This record gives sequence, structure tokens and C-alpha cells, in this order.
Amino acid sequence: MQPVGAAAPLRVDIAEKTFRSAQGVSVTALKNLSFEVRQGEFVCLLGPSGCGKTTTLRILLGLDRQFSGSFQLPGGRIAAVFQEPTLLPWRTVEQNVRLALPKDLRMQNLDALFDTLGLTGMRSLYPAELSLGLARRVALARAFAIEPAVLFLDEPFVSLDGRTAGQLRRLLLDVWSARPTTALMVTHNLTEALALSDRIIVLAPRPSHVLGVFDIGLPRQHRSPEAANDLLRSFHRKFPGVT
Repeated sequence: MQPVGAAAPLRVDIAEKTFRSAQGVSVTALKNLSFEVRQGEFVCLLGPSGCGKTTTLRILLGLDRQFSGSFQLPGGRIAAVFQEPTLLPWRTVEQNVRLALPKDLRMQNLDALFDTLGLTGMRSLYPAELSLGLARRVALARAFAIEPAVLFLDEPFVSLDGRTAGQLRRLLLDVWSARPTTALMVTHNLTEALALSDRIIVLAPRPSHVLGVFDIGLPRQHRSPEAANDLLRSFHRKFPGVT
């Protein structure tokens, strides 16, 4: 991995990633996986469950170093939001968010961030007092508070009901628009990818590689239900069989 300037793109060129299954069989998860995320762009990695999306994020986060290939990250801080909020139960909402900050930023004003995410009245609550949807808002606040150069999201709205997930997607876009950063999000939800991203990188089943890229082009404020249906039809024309 080679960190570069903050305005540099995220580049991924993973030649191969294999692992050994519980039965002792060697499994190739990724093979010739190459793509780029431009500075300030929101990109979704879309693919079926088990195709290697989360494995890709783990490699980019430095949590898995057993692979061949390379990647390049923008210079600066890196933030990640996972499927589970992983909040410290003995710390308040505000304390959980501030613990992620570098010491020189630990006391910065977070009022606007909490307000955007609808957490202003919950700063003194503990994780046990929060619903899963609210806990995931706190996880988003913790990620954006450090003002990252690149943000990784691993299906952060999975297992939520449709209404709550929709609310969180809108909140994510609100805070990302206010604090733009390069973002790469893993999802298997096509509707979610069409609502959030600038581009969708479509991955093949294992061993995962890029099937193609869907450029959305339409500004998010113009993605009405009718426009979303048009995008969905365009996507299926380009990628028949991908849901």
C-alpha cells in the first residue's frame, strides 16, 4: 500500500486473494480485481453475498495482508463504518464519537454534525438506550467526525427495516454532502446503490472481479421515484441478470 496526496484517487489492483476453508480447501476469493475511485466520489461495490466485497474492504483497511497485488489510498485519515456499530457500552454517544478523534481535535465543535444526524438530544445517552438505527447514526458520526480523506462503508444499513434504512441513507447523503470525502461502500442492494452513488462497480461472483461500471450521472436531487425506475431499467439493460 502506498499512501499519496489527499487529492489522489483510491486505486485497487488485487491480483489474487485466496483463503483456506474450514474443510481445508483453498478458495480464491478475488482474482484480477482492479478499479479506481476518484477524489470526492461516492462509489458502491455491488455484488452477490459471498463474492468478496467485505474481503476487499478488509484488505484496503490493512486488516488482511495475505494477498498478491497492490492498492493506493489517498493521504490522510481513514474511517470505516461496519455492519455492527461497535460502540463502547460504558461511554455516552458523545464520548464514543470523540474517542475516535486525534488528540488535537478531541475538543472540536461537533454541534453541526450531531444536528445533521439527528443526534443533538441524544449526546448523553448510552448505547443500551439506543435503537439499532440510532446506534448506526452514532457510528456514522464517529466516522465523519475525524474528517477522513477516505471513508469505507460495509453494508452499514443491513438488517434494518426499509423505512429506517431509507432514513439513514438520506442522513448519510446529508452529512457526506456537508463533509465530502472519497467514499467506497459495499452493498448487495441495487436500489441503495442507485440512490447513493456516483458510480456502481459491479462485481462477479467468486472469484470476484469487475464485471463493469454503471455511471449514474443524474444529480441526487433529481433521483425521483420515476427517475430511479429509469435508472433501474438502464442498469438491467447493461447488466441483465444482476439484481
